[in-house]
This record gives sequence, structure tokens and C-alpha cells, in this order.
Amino acid sequence: MSDVVAVLTYKSVETILEVGGTQSWALDRTRAARCDYVVMCRNAKTRDSEGPEEHGSAFLVGKVKDVVPSTETKGRWLILVSEVARIDVKDQWSGRNPVAYWKDSDYPEIDFKALDYEPVVPASSQKGLTIAAAKAGLAIGLNVPESAIEIIVRA
Repeated sequence: MSDVVAVLTYKSVETILEVGGTQSWALDRTRAARCDYVVMCRNAKTRDSEGPEEHGSAFLVGKVKDVVPSTETKGRWLILVSEVARIDVKDQWSGRNPVAYWKDSDYPEIDFKALDYEPVVPASSQKGLTIAAAKAGLAIGLNVPESAIEIIVRA
């Protein structure tokens, strides 16, 4: 049995793949990082919705790689994924909170192990890592303030 974090997002598949995951979530980082999968469901009830899927449909499953600070919203999180599989499973969202935690058995319509996953190579990894992003990630991983991280580059 696997742990699953589910999110209700208005972002498109292309946007998600570009950043390497789904982001700007207020969530329990430790709990989300322990999950094996993230199920992305369409939020079509916003005028900003980027995808064509029906509201509440699961359209993408990702294998959780890590949970790091969001690159969009300070104080929020980015769920990084190593691989994704496109799916189309209707009516997979209920409730008001855009983040929920489940077990894979709560999704009888989705066989997580049998999905056709593709590796994710985010555009940001092709551009390199910034000092600010490295400090933010290290601070979380080491449980220290960013001000305690010093990075020296020798060229």
C-alpha cells in the first residue's frame, strides 16, 4: 500500500512538466515527501484554468521525488516528481481543501504500478541551480535558517 498526496490544480500538464512538479501548495512538507505518488486533479472552476479536463478529473500521476520551496509563492511548496503518467479518470475530487492525503487503495480506478510513466526533466534543471534555490533547499534539509548557509564558488 502506498501513500498518495492529491492536489486540485488549474495548471496545465505543460506547466507542471516545465517546473518538474506541482507547486504553490500549503501542505505538511514531511507528510507529502513521504508519499509515493501525487495525483493531480483538474480545477476547472477558475477562469485561469490551463487544462481542458473536466473539473475534478485526475489527469496526471507523478512519482514524488521531493518537496521543496515553491518557486512561485513564498512559504508554499513544490512537489517535485521524477516521472509522470497521463491519465483520464473522472470524478476523483471531493471536498474543499485543494490538498488531500490518501492511500493508493482509495483509487480503485488507478493501478499506480501499471501506469506508463515517462521521466521528467524540468526546464529549470537545464538552466542550472541558483544560489538562492540551493540555500533554500539546504536550509530545509538541514533544518537551519537560510542565513546559516554559506556557499562559496571558486572558478
